[in-house]
Amino acid sequence: MNETFEMVAKTFQGLEDVLAEELRALGAQNVMPGKRMVGFSGDLEMLYKANMCCRTALRILKPFYKFKASNPDQLYERVKEYDWSDLLSLDKTFSIDSVTFGEEFSHSRFVTYRVKDAIADWFRDRFGADKRPKVRLDGADIMLNVHIAGEDVTLSLDSSGESLHKRGYRRAQTEAPINEVLAAGIILMSGWRGDSPFVDPMCGSGTFLIEAAMIAANIYPGVYRDHFAFETWKDFDAELFERLYNDDSNEREVRFPIVGADISPRALDIARENIKGACVGKYIDLRVSPIAQWEEAPQPAGVLITNPPYGERISAPDMNALYKTIGNRLKNVFKGYHAWIIGYHDEYFHEIGLAPSQKVALNNGGLDCELREYVIFEGTKKDFRAAGGRIKDERPERTDRTSRPAGRKPFGKRDGEDRFERRPKREGDDFRRPGRFRKDEDSGRAPRHFGRGDAPRDERFKRRDDDRRFSRRDDEKFSRRDDRRFSRRDDDRPADGEVRRRPINLAALGKGPSIPADKEIVLNRPVWRRRKNAPSDDKTED
Repeated sequence: MNETFEMVAKTFQGLEDVLAEELRALGAQNVMPGKRMVGFSGDLEMLYKANMCCRTALRILKPFYKFKASNPDQLYERVKEYDWSDLLSLDKTFSIDSVTFGEEFSHSRFVTYRVKDAIADWFRDRFGADKRPKVRLDGADIMLNVHIAGEDVTLSLDSSGESLHKRGYRRAQTEAPINEVLAAGIILMSGWRGDSPFVDPMCGSGTFLIEAAMIAANIYPGVYRDHFAFETWKDFDAELFERLYNDDSNEREVRFPIVGADISPRALDIARENIKGACVGKYIDLRVSPIAQWEEAPQPAGVLITNPPYGERISAPDMNALYKTIGNRLKNVFKGYHAWIIGYHDEYFHEIGLAPSQKVALNNGGLDCELREYVIFEGTKKDFRAAGGRIKDERPERTDRTSRPAGRKPFGKRDGEDRFERRPKREGDDFRRPGRFRKDEDSGRAPRHFGRGDAPRDERFKRRDDDRRFSRRDDEKFSRRDDRRFSRRDDDRPADGEVRRRPINLAALGKGPSIPADKEIVLNRPVWRRRKNAPSDDKTED
């Protein structure tokens, strides 16, 4: 029986649940999503399949040593206690990647040095002063991962090597392309599995299109890679891995169109090169077209996913007009579609003019972005619901006005009395709103007054006429509003008759194509193992 061990799959924030579903579908056990990671367990075959098949995993780690350390000296001693001959030998190279959280271990590079010294000294003590494995930053035989949270230290083997987002099909790229893992995660989050048309009207280098074609055809992303780190391990099972690598029994035909477009012909040339590298050209249609010229969408209605410019690394002459155009095309052309747009600035999202059905926080290229879904339907929302339509995650409407709202605590009531029913007027209630105030007859004091009206009031509650019009709270409100309109410094306030305009960010209005015309496209053609019955490109020629 194969040995079962625990593993950790690293991913981006916001994709944990998507990755967990992928692992469950592969047969992983004890799947537990965490923060930017998913823990699970399985055997050696599960380790290989997780690297080969997971579209939203960045790397797969295999923990092998856990302990506690409160300072760097304890860390050194505990690492040196481990029997490193099980993993390393003198002719092997190794590298260390450290991630630390805590006050004592605040510098990850220092942790890396201490762990490296402990491993080197372990070998020196047993084989001689100059006998130790060498450290290699890139392409090491054994890649170690050190994770420290407080005093909890976990040492793991990195089974992936290079990050799994480096599929191997990308030959060139435009400026600021979206990460392959993030693109696949957004597609899987949308629920699209190739059962309807897929559109990216601002496709850039074609990452969404390629990942969509691979999902629709069920092509595993690992088939394009030429190496995984686990292939250098002592327990590597070459026969098992080759069997998994050459298994294409789950692949299927793509039945619906995958359409991409972009305003830049040069960007589409790069997209064609990448599509050719992935051998999915027969599934994808490309066209040169700005989004404003879209007049017809593929039918039946499907899914639209796009990554428009944010105005940061890539911009347009008028960003507000661009997002307004996106909203206009969604409402008039892509009726019936579910549109997913990832963006950075709220002010640009507002220009779309549609209410999102859900929002997901994601990080794209170091920017804290947001993914929003828009359900595009004809007519009003009321008509859409009446026809049986449903917007995901929308709150159900209350049909019984006396029912208890969700999350509201119950308050006292008599048996048989509805707790939300207004109390009938009783004797002694002298106010216009029954049930809100009660006269304190025992104390003889005047009742408290919480509002304006005809209720009797004590002299101390009376106000002057001008106080009734402008309370202190009103004055503070107007003062805050003035502070928002003008600077706190009097010198910055405009003089009478002067018009003060907002400064223009000239850097955000830079014109020109997203790829400089004088910049060469460097085509890095990866050499990846062509498996038996590997996917071929029938639509384009190399």
